[in-house]
Amino acid sequence: MSEWQLTETFRTTSGDVRWDALGQPGQDPVVLLHGTPFSSYVWRAVARSLARRHQVFVWDMPGYGASQMFADQDVSLAAQARVFTELLAYWGLEEPLVVAHDFGGAVSLRAHLLHGARYRALALVDPVALAPWGSPFFRLVGRNSEVFEQLPPALHHALVREYMSSASSPGLHPAVLDRLVRPWLGDLGQAAFYRQIAQADQLYTDEVQGRYGEISIPALVCWGENDAWIPVAKGRELAARIPGAQLELIAGAGHLVQEDAPAELTAALIAFLQHPR
Repeated sequence: MSEWQLTETFRTTSGDVRWDALGQPGQDPVVLLHGTPFSSYVWRAVARSLARRHQVFVWDMPGYGASQMFADQDVSLAAQARVFTELLAYWGLEEPLVVAHDFGGAVSLRAHLLHGARYRALALVDPVALAPWGSPFFRLVGRNSEVFEQLPPALHHALVREYMSSASSPGLHPAVLDRLVRPWLGDLGQAAFYRQIAQADQLYTDEVQGRYGEISIPALVCWGENDAWIPVAKGRELAARIPGAQLELIAGAGHLVQEDAPAELTAALIAFLQHPR
């Protein structure tokens, strides 16, 4: 399994963010946002494909992947949207193309609608965007995060593997699953895993859900037809709420479309990003 490393660091109030850029400077910029409990690693195949024609920016949100994790860290959707807005300014990107998955969708929407972040076009892939969201397991952990933090490491490891596996419809390659689980292991990672769930408040999407009709840029909503985390009906509803949004359903893919159908997702993104309308 090819290695994925982020070589640059950006310091924020929510901790140091690891990031990188693929492709040639000066090419049309695309920014990729990951979701939870993932990292930029899930974008590796898509990012490398897009980098043939674009300069592709990838980053791990504070508290995720290779970025900094620490006690009492603010990893809420509100904090992530502020950090993303700061990153865009740091990169000097005034109107990039933006592709966002899962919680990254909520981050991109909050940055655009609340913080004035400007995009040339926005592609949302199985985003967290419409209430209600959060599985029964997710809500259980959120209410009892301090208890789950105390699980024996072996039980925590098994729980995270099982949870992560459920994001894929056909199933994840063992090496990919290991790589996705790795950041959440050890004392620091275990605490960080439950911290991000505890701070995942639906309030952060409620604040912007009523404003999706204000989005005037070209928008694409991609959805895995077999998404067991967020039903495909939410994709249809979201596309209907955003004026002129295109809807692309991807057969055989679960919530983690980047792993389940990378070729199909890349094709849909390339078609949209080359000629957004």
